[in-house]
Amino acid sequence: SYLINDISVPKVTGTSVSVLAAKSAITDRVDLFSNMVVFSSYAMQVVMGFMMMVAIFIIMPRALVSARRINEVLTLAPTVTFKENSHIQSAPKGQIEFQDVSFHYSKDSEAVIEHVSFKADTGQTVAFIGSTGSGKSTLVNLVPRFYDATEGSIKLDGIDIKEYSHNDLNNKIGYIPQKAVLFSGTVRSNMIFGESGREELSDEQIWQALELAQAKEFIEAKEKGLDTEVAQGGSNFSGGQKQRLAIARALARHPEILIFDDSFSALDYKTDHILRHVLKEKTAAMTKLIVAQRISTIMDADLILVLDQGKVVGQGTHKELLSNNEVYQEIAYSQLSKEELENEN
Repeated sequence: SYLINDISVPKVTGTSVSVLAAKSAITDRVDLFSNMVVFSSYAMQVVMGFMMMVAIFIIMPRALVSARRINEVLTLAPTVTFKENSHIQSAPKGQIEFQDVSFHYSKDSEAVIEHVSFKADTGQTVAFIGSTGSGKSTLVNLVPRFYDATEGSIKLDGIDIKEYSHNDLNNKIGYIPQKAVLFSGTVRSNMIFGESGREELSDEQIWQALELAQAKEFIEAKEKGLDTEVAQGGSNFSGGQKQRLAIARALARHPEILIFDDSFSALDYKTDHILRHVLKEKTAAMTKLIVAQRISTIMDADLILVLDQGKVVGQGTHKELLSNNEVYQEIAYSQLSKEELENEN
């Protein structure tokens, strides 16, 4: 018994020492690991602080430049100014007259429009055609005063357009751009943008405008009808549908003057043909200015102006220009065959 106990004591003592040594080692390592975690955390915060500081130094110059440019826009005085009140008593007519009109985008730039003169009587259709960059859109943009003519004058119902207030001029004009603009909301809310200030649009009037613009069918096919949602930019409608909705919005205003700035470009030929004939019949009292690339769109116009580098190189009816104007002939024969043109005549 004594021998057994004598042998066991060293074993127990050795085990105890081993356990104590292991505990001490583990404790030291845990402390070391904890210290490393804390150090890494603090180091990361310091590094992130320096990274944020560097980012600020990089972004700050750009932000200052952007702020300066925004302030330049906000403080810029518009070059086109309107009278507060028109005090014009003339009866609504929709007659437009350009008298030797020229236009430069800036004082030192070349003329975009040079010495253009024409007259559109009430209910007439005047069309503009020419190559890209010939000044067609710029010309019609002078009517709602997106720009002011550099030389000459533009008269509306015999009165210079500069004599009209902003609201009075806008109420006389329905403008449809090439790129149709639709806003987030519903079909009804987009159509209400067409109000001219005279009266609120009823659903019946909206449907009439949609029918005239050949847009009623695809809106009726929608489950919610006029309450159909319109995504931002009208992305849930095709290009042709957006153009027809934009046309309907302008027609709902019942303006004296309709300006179509290549507003039929996304329409197929069948819809284009139907729409033009309906417009001719239903908007006979409205004066229409049409910018187009297609000969077929402007064949029925009362007057066609052919533009080349900002100058009028020919004006007349389709038949007259086809027989005596080389620029018009070149455009016409590049789009339609001789037989098709003769059949249209």
